[in-house]
Amino acid sequence: MNPQETASARARRVREGHDPSVPALVHAGWATELPWLMQGTTTRGAPGNEFDLGLFSGGSPSDLVHERWTRLLAATGMRAAVHARQVHEAGVRLHGGASAGLSIVSPCDGHVTSEAGLLLAVATADCVPIFVVDPEERAVAVLHAGWRGTAAGVLERGLAVMSGDSDARGLRVHLGPAICGDCYEVGPEVFEALGEPVPSRATVLDLRDVLARRALEAGVDPSNVTVSEHCTRCTGSGLFSHRCGDRGRQVGYLGIRA
Repeated sequence: MNPQETASARARRVREGHDPSVPALVHAGWATELPWLMQGTTTRGAPGNEFDLGLFSGGSPSDLVHERWTRLLAATGMRAAVHARQVHEAGVRLHGGASAGLSIVSPCDGHVTSEAGLLLAVATADCVPIFVVDPEERAVAVLHAGWRGTAAGVLERGLAVMSGDSDARGLRVHLGPAICGDCYEVGPEVFEALGEPVPSRATVLDLRDVLARRALEAGVDPSNVTVSEHCTRCTGSGLFSHRCGDRGRQVGYLGIRA
């Protein structure tokens, strides 16, 4: 096993459980250990009544999408949510107070807050929702990472905003439901952009594996890094997948209970 494989293999695999109050998958370990936290990844929901939260993907009429966001806020008990059009880069915004309801901020791929009652959200449909928690400072971040954002350093940027001049070792990082390493075939140019060994032809890539290794390299304690077992395409988890032709979007959400 090479050093890269050894580092990424140290992250712990978890299989999130279902939230009975809203169609979502929740990190049960965090729910137990960090009761002040509100975290999850929404799912497709019931057939014929899909819980599509995509504001920019055109999967559902906008009035229905906004109704679902209202339902998500009510189910999580949060007074406000922030979201943005995502641009597959490394921009991360720090949020203080926000108006009640859903606020759409300038395009970016990550959000950070220490404000209670504010839900941070990123939309995905194969990309990785990254959840970051600072238990000591009670600060949280949620990041959107496709391969372009990963290559741009969105994870490293999010960790830097969270930790500042402090050590990142105590941060908790969870790489949520996303397309898995058996389903995500990409060309050699993607491997090259990520600084990975470049194959001679298109082959599969485990993006969460790459991100787990990057989290460890940034100084996060291996015992604090977890990786979801859910795949958007092959595990029957009821998730939207862009590669399967879905226009709907789930959201990864994270906040501090008021």
